[in-house]
Amino acid sequence: MARKSGREINGWLILDKPLGPTSTYMVNKLIRLFDAKKAGHGGTLDPLASGVLPIAFGKATATIPYIMDATKRYRFTLTFGESRTTDDCEGEPLAFSDHRPTNDEIRAALPQFCGNVMQVPPVFSALRVGGKRAYDLARAGKPPELPPRPARIDSVTLIERPDPDKAIFEVQSGKGVYMRSLARDIALACGTVGHISVLRRLQCGPFDLSHSQSIDEIVLDKTRETRDKSQTLPVPLLEVATALVDIPALAVTKAEGKALICGQAVNASSWKEASLQDHEANPLWRVTVEGHVIGLCRFKEGQLKAVRMLENHLFFGENDVDYT
Repeated sequence: MARKSGREINGWLILDKPLGPTSTYMVNKLIRLFDAKKAGHGGTLDPLASGVLPIAFGKATATIPYIMDATKRYRFTLTFGESRTTDDCEGEPLAFSDHRPTNDEIRAALPQFCGNVMQVPPVFSALRVGGKRAYDLARAGKPPELPPRPARIDSVTLIERPDPDKAIFEVQSGKGVYMRSLARDIALACGTVGHISVLRRLQCGPFDLSHSQSIDEIVLDKTRETRDKSQTLPVPLLEVATALVDIPALAVTKAEGKALICGQAVNASSWKEASLQDHEANPLWRVTVEGHVIGLCRFKEGQLKAVRMLENHLFFGENDVDYT
C-alpha cells in the first residue's frame, strides 16, 4: 500500500501476527502507526493463522517477490473426525468419521505428500474463478470446482500426538502451498476426515520467530517514542537486502557496480570464481560492492545484466553516479 504523504521508511519489520486480523489489516495498522509512506507484506496469513509476517517498508517492497517465493515453515494441528467447509475451524461441518488413525498410519501416509505434488486448493481461498474470488462464490452458496495445482512440499513431520483426536505437524514448503488442503488430504489418506484447528508460521525465507515482535510490543515502543518526542523509529528495521540473503552473492568492483546501476551490461570475463556456464546456470545473483548489496543481476549471453537494483545512491552517493 502506498500513500501520498508519510515518512520515507525503508527496511523489514517482522511481525508475529496474532489470531484474528488479516495480513492487510496489520500492514495498514503499522503504516498508520509509523506514518509510513509505503508498505506491504511478504506472504498472506489467514485470520486464523499466527506467526511470522514479514512487512516491507519503502524500498524493501521491491524485494517482496523474493520472500513470496522463499521456503516457509509451518506448524499446524490437525483435528480428526470432522471436515469443515473452509478446511479450518471457522467453517461449517461437512462430514464426520469415528476413525482415529494411529501414529504408524499417519507416518505411512506422509511420504506421498512430499516433493513436487498436485494439490487441490481450499474452496475458501483467494483464487480467481471467472473473475471472482473463490471464497466469494463459496459464501454465495456456489463453491467452485478448483483444479489441482503444482506444489512443492519439502517435508511433513509428525511432531506430537496430544490425544487421539489431534496430531501436530511441522511442514517445510515452497510458494503457494495451502496448509488447510494438506491437513485435509492427510486425514483422507488416513481413512478419516479432518481440518486444521491451529496454524502458525515459524519461518518465511530468511525471517523466523527470533526476528519477530508482537503488535503489543511495537505499540508500546511507539508510545515511548511519542513520549520522548523522538523522530527515530520505535523498533529497528532489518536492512532492505536482508530479504535476499538466500540468493548467492557475487562481488563486483565499484566501477562495475556503477555500470550496473546505470543500466549497462558488464562483461563477464572478469569473474574467476566459477565458470561462465556455472554463472549462467543460476537465475539470480545478489550483487555486492565492498560488502554492500546493490541489487539483483543475472548472466545472459556472457554478460552480467541488472534485474532489479535496490538503490541508486545507497553506496555510491547521489553525486557519485554518472547517469549520463
